[in-house]
Amino acid sequence: MRTLTENASSSPLARQPLLFRLRRLWPYFRGAQGGIGLAFLGALVAAATEPAIPALLKLLLDEGFVADAFPIWLVPVALMGLFVIRGVATFVAKYALNYTAAGGMVALRQAMFARLNDADMRLFADQSASKLSNTLVYEVQTGSTLLVNSLLTLVRDVLTIVALLGYLLYLNWQLTLIVLALFPALAWVIRELSRRLHRITRSSQQATDELAYVVEENVLAHRMVRLHGAQSQQARRFEGLSQMLRRLSLKSTIAAAAMTPLTQLLAAGALSAVISVALWQSSTSGVTVGSFVGFVTAMLMLITPLRQLADLAGPITRGVAALERALELIEHTPTQTGGSHRAEARGHLQWHNVWVRYDGQEQAALRGVTLDIAPGEVVALVGPSGSGKTTLANLLPRFVEASDGVVCLDGVPLPEWDLACLRRQFAMVSQDVVMFNDSLAANVALGAELDAARVMAALRSANLGELVDSLPDGIHTPVGHNAAQLSGGQRQRLAIARAIYKDAPILILDEATSALDNESERLVQDALNRLMRGRTTLVIAHRLSTIEHADRVVVLVQGQIAEQGTHAELLAAQGVYARLHAQSQGGVLAE
Repeated sequence: MRTLTENASSSPLARQPLLFRLRRLWPYFRGAQGGIGLAFLGALVAAATEPAIPALLKLLLDEGFVADAFPIWLVPVALMGLFVIRGVATFVAKYALNYTAAGGMVALRQAMFARLNDADMRLFADQSASKLSNTLVYEVQTGSTLLVNSLLTLVRDVLTIVALLGYLLYLNWQLTLIVLALFPALAWVIRELSRRLHRITRSSQQATDELAYVVEENVLAHRMVRLHGAQSQQARRFEGLSQMLRRLSLKSTIAAAAMTPLTQLLAAGALSAVISVALWQSSTSGVTVGSFVGFVTAMLMLITPLRQLADLAGPITRGVAALERALELIEHTPTQTGGSHRAEARGHLQWHNVWVRYDGQEQAALRGVTLDIAPGEVVALVGPSGSGKTTLANLLPRFVEASDGVVCLDGVPLPEWDLACLRRQFAMVSQDVVMFNDSLAANVALGAELDAARVMAALRSANLGELVDSLPDGIHTPVGHNAAQLSGGQRQRLAIARAIYKDAPILILDEATSALDNESERLVQDALNRLMRGRTTLVIAHRLSTIEHADRVVVLVQGQIAEQGTHAELLAAQGVYARLHAQSQGGVLAE
């Protein structure tokens, strides 16, 4: 927990003034200046009605008990009118500010989601899905709600204090000086406690992320947790983080709750001084009872907005800290950029002395790889686990960047390609099939315009025609969460249908037939054979049935190309591939 607090307090933002941190949010709200102006006007009118109450009380005490001073009905009418004006003004201010904030929150979320989709791939290695989801959904919503309600109260109370101080100065400027002496001490209390609240809030955010990550892991690995009887172990992890979050919550409560008694203590001291001086003045200068009661009433009315201002430090600090996480994601997440080259690729792939080094790993994933694949060629990548096969393939759509060397498509280095255009040249089918909670058709036509006839043709080509015919709504049937209701083979063929629909000139198959039974493998392999026709294809596979029919086999060992050639040539060479082939079992190449 100490580390969490230290990490939070070390943030440069924690040392910045609150006004500076609020200004960073302005670009997302500047489109609603009319709403902000209306909210300010409503708060101004509501605040202007505050001094009318002590003024009315002074009038009643000084003149109301004199016969025929003014009609009796005027008092209730004035009082009711006063509260009607205040109620309408407060409603207008609150609605206008919330309307403005809702628009700003949408703009902020859209900017975050856009940055998420354009972010450098390292973001997803550095941050968990639960943390990103928490920031995008929960933190923005919570931060906006806290900040909007707090800012409305802040503006209203500040204007109320100004109006009441103006009236106090009008009544008795000497006594008002005593009241003004309260403000420096109050400002110091708010500033110091706000800084502590900010540090605790940042720590709480990190602890919440870690707690959400434990939940995410246990949801994803629920079968393994139960199979290995690890429920108690995971419960202890969850309890430890929950207790840490509880302690931080109590610290935050202590810091926030301390403001109210400290504020009231300062106000009580000022009130005591005012009453003492006012009594002395009444005995020497003949201050009227109405003036004295009006002044004390106005001063007592000051205590409520002052206390509320002190209480606002907590929600404003928490709200700003929550929204700052969103800003940090937008401002500090590097994006992946490309060049201007746009063309329809022929499928000529080249790696020139390519090295790839991952952060935190001593050994490079790829070491000086040079490889040339002709258009339309089918190349199988084989080798032991961790030899760099997937890394080599992931360089093509720039999911991974080369540390050294150059990767080219049709003779043009990948960074010179327009990034969206580059990725349109590739279709990928991997062992990790990802489907969205949408219709069958939307999953097949992902990212492209939906053509029902093309979708149906792609599904039939992927050997899914019978499945579609059996569904109640055909291609428009929802597949649910990650198509979990489909079998492994059906999900794999659905991914193939997606690749068929995209009709890209280059195909990447990453363990596309792994973990399938014989019947599913036959159907998947049949669909893959149709998909591979006329396309440059890079196959990462262990199935001999896939490897043997490749135009060329490239063997990788510890990030380097150990040998390459046709299946027959490599068997005859009696090298690494021949050894792996000799150790194969059940049609699966050994690793």
